[in-house]
Amino acid sequence: MTPPAPPARFRDEVRTTAVLAAPLVAGHLATGLISFVDNVIAGRHGTNTLAGVAVGTAMFWLPMMVPMGTLMALPPSVSQLDGAGRRAEVGPLFRQALWLSAMLGLLLFVLLSLSVHALEPMGIAPEVRPAATAFLHGIRWGIPALTLYFCMRYLCDGLHWTLPTMAFGFGGLLVLLPLGYAMTFGAFGFAERGAGGLGLASATMMWLQVAGFVAYLAISRRFAALRLFSRFDPPRWRELAGLLRTGLPIGVTVAMEGGLFIVTALLIGRLGELEVAAHQIAINVASLCFMIPFGLAEATTVRVGHAVGAGRGPLGVRRAAWAGLALVLATQALSATVLLGWHDAIAAVYTRDLAVASLAGTLLVFAAAFQFPDGVQVLSAGALRGLKDTRVPMFIAALAYWGVGMPLGAGLGLGLGWGPKGMWAGLIAGLLVAAVLMGWRFLRSSGRVALPPGPMTKDA
Repeated sequence: MTPPAPPARFRDEVRTTAVLAAPLVAGHLATGLISFVDNVIAGRHGTNTLAGVAVGTAMFWLPMMVPMGTLMALPPSVSQLDGAGRRAEVGPLFRQALWLSAMLGLLLFVLLSLSVHALEPMGIAPEVRPAATAFLHGIRWGIPALTLYFCMRYLCDGLHWTLPTMAFGFGGLLVLLPLGYAMTFGAFGFAERGAGGLGLASATMMWLQVAGFVAYLAISRRFAALRLFSRFDPPRWRELAGLLRTGLPIGVTVAMEGGLFIVTALLIGRLGELEVAAHQIAINVASLCFMIPFGLAEATTVRVGHAVGAGRGPLGVRRAAWAGLALVLATQALSATVLLGWHDAIAAVYTRDLAVASLAGTLLVFAAAFQFPDGVQVLSAGALRGLKDTRVPMFIAALAYWGVGMPLGAGLGLGLGWGPKGMWAGLIAGLLVAAVLMGWRFLRSSGRVALPPGPMTKDA
């Protein structure tokens, strides 16, 4: 073990991480609030609409996790170049990442177009399928925009400039709130489309976000020296392969974790619209809470990557990770307290159906129980991404989520008849195993970071 960092230097790292993470957290909360708006609009339209949006959202994000995670190779790659003083290489890398994001977006569009045919074989309740199909048919048009948006966002994050994530996140929220309402209920000249209208409104919002991001990167003086759009670069398979080597294991890891929650939603979808509607409320609230440690983990990825690029050795790398961990423990304590104290009041915001609200409130108590393991595992995974250590975490995720969490949840929820409560017990177990193993892996990997041959670079 390395000796503890001097208190003043550690406080500086905590402060730097907090400043970097604050816009990321705000941006992620805006994204979570977009899902909140979707669910509140759907819930007010009817329990069937909410259940259809729940299943459709699960079907949308299950494949989306892989390209989103794959593109997470960009922040550590950019931050290491930035830390090493090689900013001239950032523009060419970004242009290759744009090609990768476009390819992934088109591939996913095709996949999601075909996924509606899987609803019946998956055993989704017959009354839920039409609304889920309509939602998927609408939202699929936004997939290429979303992958391009992630690419541009991760570029900014890797350069320690996280305000665009917040700005475009809240901008999307301001678009979706009136447009989603109008296209779901029928207002302002739009026909009532229910879940399908909500899907189309979400897709429209995604294209407006990406258009705004392109304009921002093109005219911002902050990015002028990088010459991001100064030339056309064809796909270079060597660079694309390098991004995939780092990013694809991240994508699989993210899909392993996200898939645990999504497949849980799909399995609960076999029980009926009451259960799936209650689960959707609880998982939406839990997802909002998750946006805070997720933003802190992304900031930690950047800080760890910068420490590696600047040649600060194991001590500097671990200091960056401990700073993120301290912040995560504080925020997770707050989230757990809110969920335990106000679970019934939170559930009542989403629906007028008392049976749905009662079950959702119970599930929020389970959500409070996994706040700490969820925060520790996502922070550890973010720190490992900063080291570009992505393959072993992929296997850890497979073991924790699919070797422990899913079998236990399915056994308790479906096998023993515990319903959604049993499925959520499996979520807690999977996250706890992931937290322990990811933390252990970071301790091992950070100890192998080499110091540069010359004098240490000053801290940024």
